[in-house]
Amino acid sequence: MNMAQGKPNRLIDATSPYLLQHAHNPVDWYEWGEEALQKAQAEDKPILLSVGYAACHWCHVMAHESFEDEATAALMNELFVNIKVDREERPDIDSIYMAAVMAMTRHGGWPMTVFLFPDGTPFYGGTYFPPDAKAARYRMPGFKQVLRSVADAYQNRRDELLNQGQELMKMLAQDRRGSGGAAGPLSPDLLTQAFLALLQEFDYEHGGFSGAPKFPQPMTLEFLLQSYIRSESAETLRMVEFTLQKMAAGGIYDQLGGGFHRYSVDERWLVPHFEKMLYDNALLTYVFVQTYLLTGNLYYRHIAEETLTYIQREMTHPDGGFYSTQDADSEGVEGKFFVWTPDQVREVLGEDAVLFCQLFDVTARGNFEGSNILNLPHPVGEIARVTGVSLERLQEVAARGRVRLWQARERRIKPARDEKILTAWNGMMLRAVAAAARAFDSAQYLTMAQRNATFVLTHLLRGDGRVLRSWKDGRTTVLGFLEDYALLADGLLELHAADGNPRWLREAIALADEMQRLFWSDEIGGFYDTATDQEALVTRPRDVSDNATPSGNSVATHVLLRLAALTGNDTYRERAEHVLEGMNDAMRRLPTGFGRLLCAADMALARTREVALVGDPQSPDLQALVAVLHQRFDPYMVLAYKTPATTADDIAAVALLQDREQLDGKATAYVCEGFACKLPVTDAAALQAQLAEA
Repeated sequence: MNMAQGKPNRLIDATSPYLLQHAHNPVDWYEWGEEALQKAQAEDKPILLSVGYAACHWCHVMAHESFEDEATAALMNELFVNIKVDREERPDIDSIYMAAVMAMTRHGGWPMTVFLFPDGTPFYGGTYFPPDAKAARYRMPGFKQVLRSVADAYQNRRDELLNQGQELMKMLAQDRRGSGGAAGPLSPDLLTQAFLALLQEFDYEHGGFSGAPKFPQPMTLEFLLQSYIRSESAETLRMVEFTLQKMAAGGIYDQLGGGFHRYSVDERWLVPHFEKMLYDNALLTYVFVQTYLLTGNLYYRHIAEETLTYIQREMTHPDGGFYSTQDADSEGVEGKFFVWTPDQVREVLGEDAVLFCQLFDVTARGNFEGSNILNLPHPVGEIARVTGVSLERLQEVAARGRVRLWQARERRIKPARDEKILTAWNGMMLRAVAAAARAFDSAQYLTMAQRNATFVLTHLLRGDGRVLRSWKDGRTTVLGFLEDYALLADGLLELHAADGNPRWLREAIALADEMQRLFWSDEIGGFYDTATDQEALVTRPRDVSDNATPSGNSVATHVLLRLAALTGNDTYRERAEHVLEGMNDAMRRLPTGFGRLLCAADMALARTREVALVGDPQSPDLQALVAVLHQRFDPYMVLAYKTPATTADDIAAVALLQDREQLDGKATAYVCEGFACKLPVTDAAALQAQLAEA
């Protein structure tokens, strides 16, 4: 997104593409830091904090309308110390002030505009503010009016604002220290109550949960997959499959290029918010892979593979890291890159155009601002019956048309891409790619996952074991947060299960230990989002709910449970159970807000299956055993390898590998469950039989 070019401001040296978008604003922007806070203190000015991200459509709108406007910028510079923050680089700041805005206004989003005292205490805030000329149309105060009113209140009613800010901070501190409800021991009833609540919220017409706007909620779907294993309820699996099919047929899925947009503004997955986020595609890919494993339906594999093709093509650094986002806008227009008119389709497809338009909902009237978002509102078989055209002919037209339109679309001006590489988001995609490598027996995806893990461990892990948050063009930013440690460890565990390399398991254990040292609090029985030695903010942030991404607490809990089963370290399990028991009531009341944590609770209540494989990963006999394990959907299984590369220290750290040897020189599998181990086996059929007994 190219902002108007003027004299550069302080943001010109930033690493964040979002901040660089504002580097030529006439606003005297600061990055968050001591310089800005001290200036506000010295000049006794309130702080205007503006938070957004590079792919955010309304962030671009407000930037163009207000931050590029000389008169508005002059007012901001006169009355405030102005700070610009990329929420993706600083989730700690975003978390604190989004909670404040939600408390003040009952809604949130980006751009986020918050007014603070010089010590960082918030006293007023909102999201998008229109310029004065558009204020009446939006029935909102104009931005310049807001600026003058806030500055006047700061000068003339400061005691009132101070009281308001202090009360707000007390509430935020209590929310972040508390657990979201009464603590209690875990029981299977928690899972039943959560599932029944999801039944009440499910949309049986369009799939997913609740109405517009509709978000994919892949972590809730992941919990439902585990619920199916536990309950064998056909309704549970139907909810997942129906949702995935509706999303993949809708406009939220890029029918030409693969990959999912952020969310749908309607209830039927048609009109997306066109930005594409790495994390959405990571979480959804994982669910499609697992649903394929559970059902054997090649459709789910197809969507997962198309999404990963998009990630490889559009979102991967040459050295293996994954980029963050693609913009919603191109040429200053939201969705322009993705939409079509009938004339444009005819120009590219010729005689195929009529049938293609019938299949993909392309009409003269359009389904989005006079143009058309490609989607498949009806199954191809139904179109065949209505038109009398053979199914084979329609499938041929669809396949050929998608390729040709994609090739034509590639000549358009593409949306901007945010090329910073975030540790947490890369951990999510690493998990998804490694899962696909296992499920599809794909050397291509395995290489993709290995290159990513190597990139992150090389560029975003310091020699002292500290994780860094973000990397771009050789430059890193702040120290990592809880989610960076947890999600990277999560991805590395999946990769170790895929290729047997002991390095990945070794690094995951080290990350978990460092994560506990830096973020764990006995006082609250859980994790904070920031480390004990990170910058002190007005309150120490702690997100516990799973929103667009899983919370650091949820993933950390799940990782500790898996590592407890592998290593025999009781502290891992005890701390995971502390988190789960503290969130027991909250999970019952709001299951869609705790999808990943419910997966962890389910694992804590289940009989975990531990499998040790001993042998050379390159040998056919070990590969035969691996194939049996990789072809199963088993969320309760943990897997560790003892290979020629496994060291004595590795074995000492992983109880599951101790005293495990090959039988008769053959690759050997050891299956344990419920504190008891079965006899070791050396052939695939015997391993399959042992797993079937579970």
